[in-house]
Amino acid sequence: MSTYLIINILIIIVPLILSFDKNLRYYKKLPHLIFSILIVSTAYIIWDIFATKRGDWAFNPDHLVGIYFFGLPLEEILFFITVPYSCVFIYETVKFYTKEKRFQLDKKLFLIGAIALILFAAIFNYQHYTFTVSIFTGLFFLFAVYLNLDLLNSFHYWLTMLISFIPFLVVNYFLTSIPVVTYNDSAFFGKRFITIPLEDFLYSFSMISLWILFYELSNKRKR
Repeated sequence: MSTYLIINILIIIVPLILSFDKNLRYYKKLPHLIFSILIVSTAYIIWDIFATKRGDWAFNPDHLVGIYFFGLPLEEILFFITVPYSCVFIYETVKFYTKEKRFQLDKKLFLIGAIALILFAAIFNYQHYTFTVSIFTGLFFLFAVYLNLDLLNSFHYWLTMLISFIPFLVVNYFLTSIPVVTYNDSAFFGKRFITIPLEDFLYSFSMISLWILFYELSNKRKR
């Protein structure tokens, strides 16, 4: 079994087992999760295909099963299923076991943040990873402000993001230190936290946030 496949299994195994917990009943939320995955994961997979072809990053064949789709290894495709499954599970767990608190954050702060990220992307457009991840993060703030501002004022959301960064650090450390994934230094700043490119923090923030955003939008649509 490939190293990357084992990592995918470890990511999803606990949330999968606990999906039928009588309190959470996470399995009943799967239609909303699938809606989110179809939108967000598809967008990131398309980016992934072009970035891989361009050489922004590459996958070590020694740690893969050797099955590819559009130039991406099977394990990479699975990553965009196992991670949202687990992250939204964390979100639902946080919602069940903690009391919601509402912040009163001015939406102008997020709009300024979005504009700053887009300008940042324009300035560093020659660094493909830096450029794209800044755009995606800026787009998240714009989408959230105009589609679900309550999410940005939610204690549950921010606590979920804080908790999610713990497994993010563990998983990314193994992916980049083994390495399963290698990065082209010209595609980003070249600065790393241990072995993790700094841009990965924006990558994870934007991706997890967008999964939660579209998951909640699907929930609201049902209600």
